[in-house]
Amino acid sequence: MIDLHFTPSPNSLKIKIALEELGLPYKVIRYDLYKGDHLAPAYRAVNPNVKLPGIVDHDPQDGGEPFSVFESGAILQYLAEKTGKLLPENWRERSQAIQWLTWQVAGVGPMMGQAGHFLRYAPPGDHAYSTQRYVNESKRLVQVLDNRLKRNAYLAGSTYSIADIAAWPVVQIFSPYVGIDLEPFPNARRWLGTIAQRPAVQASLNSPDMGPGRHYDAQPKLNEEEWSNTFGERMFNAVRED
Repeated sequence: MIDLHFTPSPNSLKIKIALEELGLPYKVIRYDLYKGDHLAPAYRAVNPNVKLPGIVDHDPQDGGEPFSVFESGAILQYLAEKTGKLLPENWRERSQAIQWLTWQVAGVGPMMGQAGHFLRYAPPGDHAYSTQRYVNESKRLVQVLDNRLKRNAYLAGSTYSIADIAAWPVVQIFSPYVGIDLEPFPNARRWLGTIAQRPAVQASLNSPDMGPGRHYDAQPKLNEEEWSNTFGERMFNAVRED
């Protein structure tokens, strides 16, 4: 059994999709970020960065004590190595999968996430430069994605892998939030549509774990405590208390 510490976000969705693809038994432990569930000391033992997702593997490869993994890219690689699946056997494609996985967690996720922050959460003020900076970089990265998929079915090449699982939820969910029109990117649209039809993706998207909540609001209105739990002092203090 794997515990999946989860909030309905693209990063958490990546892991749910992977677990469904791999057929691994897992239990979802859902967190409300606005309420500060993730700031509890018990979760800090799972993820010292107090972000979601995190996993605890109760059946690690060495047969020892339960093993925690944090950061979505590291979790995907851990699960792929645990099962021998979702990473190509061919060394060239395997390297490509790791490269594109790294591209997603280092580029697409942070850029679209920051664009989304300034568009959805930023307090009143002039954020035009910041917003445009992150939206433009997000569009550039979608062009990079489209270029790659012009010549390849998937990011690693011919094989569906953890690189696709990492990138799909972020591009699929964040593009409309940050105002990226995908019409000029036919290869990315083809790839998004193909992956959306996979049974594991459908099962994940339609799961009650992805149920409604304020996370889906175009511009969530946070009170002072909720802001502190997600972007402010309580979030900072959670790691100072270690």
